Amino acid sequence: MPQNKKEKIIFTIIMASLMVLGMTIYNLLLTNGGNGNIFHEIVIGYPMGLLVALLFDLLLVGPVVETVVFKLIIPRYKIEKVIIIGIVMSLLMVVGMVSCMSVFGVIVNGYNISHYPVTWLFNLIMAVPLQIIIVGPIARTALSYLQQGESA
Repeated sequence: MPQNKKEKIIFTIIMASLMVLGMTIYNLLLTNGGNGNIFHEIVIGYPMGLLVALLFDLLLVGPVVETVVFKLIIPRYKIEKVIIIGIVMSLLMVVGMVSCMSVFGVIVNGYNISHYPVTWLFNLIMAVPLQIIIVGPIARTALSYLQQGESA
């Protein structure tokens, strides 16, 4: 877990960068079936998606999730294990970010808002395992290296 503002920002950048990249590739494959120049579409769409994701994470979803976890869930259930706190935070972050970024995706791609529920569900199906199995461990490992370097 990040222990200060600098670590939180670095952790958020790593997490958002990898999640946006993974979800961008997933959504392009889902919508285009791999047809067209996927690399070009990633290069064009990724920076804007990353910027929006960072804003949502830092200004909306992150603060809401921290409030829910540290003021409602942990005190109520007296959770002390860091791994459980990390998993709960990861899952809540995924739900919040999928909710926000699915709106962004529907709008940017010019779809009718009626596409939102299906878009949200398909994104959630991919984002949970991507976060839990791949991106979360990578980001936490990078953070632990950063923390070890600062303490040395």
